[in-house]
Amino acid sequence: MSPNLKDLPQIQALLVRPTIAELITRYSHDEVVAELRHLIAEMRARILTGKADLPDFDSADFAGRVAAQIEQARAPCLVPVINATGIIIHTNLGRARLAPQVLEAMQVAGACPSNLELDLESGKRGSRHSHVEQLICDLTGAEAAVVVNNCAAAVLLSLMATAQGRSVIASRGELIEIGGSFRLPDVIAQSGAQLREVGTTNKTRTADYAAAIDADTAVLLKSHTSNFRIVGFTTAPDRRELAKLAQDRSVILMEDLGSGVLIDLSPYGLPDEPVVAEILKTGVDLVMFSGDKLLGGPQAGIIAGRRDIVAQLKAHPLMRAVRIDKLSLAALEATLRLYRAPFDPTRDVPVLAMLSEPLDAVKERAQTLAAMLAEIGVTGATVRDSVAYAGAGSLPDQDLPSFALCLDLPDLSAEDLASKLRRSVPPVIGRITRGSVMLDMRTVRDAELRAIVSAIAVALVP
Repeated sequence: MSPNLKDLPQIQALLVRPTIAELITRYSHDEVVAELRHLIAEMRARILTGKADLPDFDSADFAGRVAAQIEQARAPCLVPVINATGIIIHTNLGRARLAPQVLEAMQVAGACPSNLELDLESGKRGSRHSHVEQLICDLTGAEAAVVVNNCAAAVLLSLMATAQGRSVIASRGELIEIGGSFRLPDVIAQSGAQLREVGTTNKTRTADYAAAIDADTAVLLKSHTSNFRIVGFTTAPDRRELAKLAQDRSVILMEDLGSGVLIDLSPYGLPDEPVVAEILKTGVDLVMFSGDKLLGGPQAGIIAGRRDIVAQLKAHPLMRAVRIDKLSLAALEATLRLYRAPFDPTRDVPVLAMLSEPLDAVKERAQTLAAMLAEIGVTGATVRDSVAYAGAGSLPDQDLPSFALCLDLPDLSAEDLASKLRRSVPPVIGRITRGSVMLDMRTVRDAELRAIVSAIAVALVP
């Protein structure tokens, strides 16, 4: 006989049953009640559709279902994944991997009190900026520096402190939109400055800036187009020319780099990203760049340049609203130290290590994974040429040669396989190319290969 709604027990009656009462001592009354209500509601819906078979409410199996639901609800939402997309700085996957030294610094900063804003010499209140300012100056040649929580905040603070109520001149070809539909003109407007566009989409000259400068002009703003390229019939002013113009007309020249690098990447086939120190040498007064992109550290907005301008930023009321937190600050300091001897950033900063890794090493990793899969009887896995990218709006037209494991598994579509891999523990995130799942090995580390093999083995289970 099919069950009906009267066969469903009351929640209070379930709570006094020994198997459920034990769950209350293990978890909490509220959690158990919430999951019981959820399960009873599911059973009620199934009874109404004629599909229900009621469990033994006194059984360990039913209590186990309740416990499993509670454990699932308690599980962390933010979990580690294996990035096999070939996109090194993947925004959706947390951007830059952090080095072990950086993770250790964050753990110490979180576990222990620190001199975050204490001057140990004087015993008086200090500045959190002092922990990284000299490092940034040493690495970039800047007179002074300050750090905020991200690059958009760096641009907002810089403009608000120097150009509020006045005008900012920018090239039409550099009015960028970054991820999440945040547009540079909107940031300028929020700063209280007035945008004055010059030039055209593909051609802007120094003379265009010069003609637009008037008594209200405070800033000439240059933006490095780190997330797109305009090619063909183009013209852009030389930075040295703009710097001389700014100096002659007593205005500030700022540049928003978006990403920003501290070392020359051209030896690795990536010539288009300007080095921060070289930009400052041309006479740019202030540069803003990210900590969690090509620099390879935590989310942060770094501002470096003239001492007098940086002092204005430090004293501005917005500074407190956009300041960097202690964990990110510790991570940034540790990352910056990896750019100094005896460290080698192309070896010790994970982002740079992946960008500069020899192609033969990437191919060997792909072949190793293919061999590991063959050992457990997986067919349909082949090593193929691939293309990787820096990602996160960095080096948009610079692809990196790579190798990937191509999976064409019998009786399992690419979409189904990708879905199963995303639900594995840990999730494996690849990409689908021409009907095949591709696991790019430039963004995979050797220590992750066994987890990938396990995920594929589980995915093959019917």
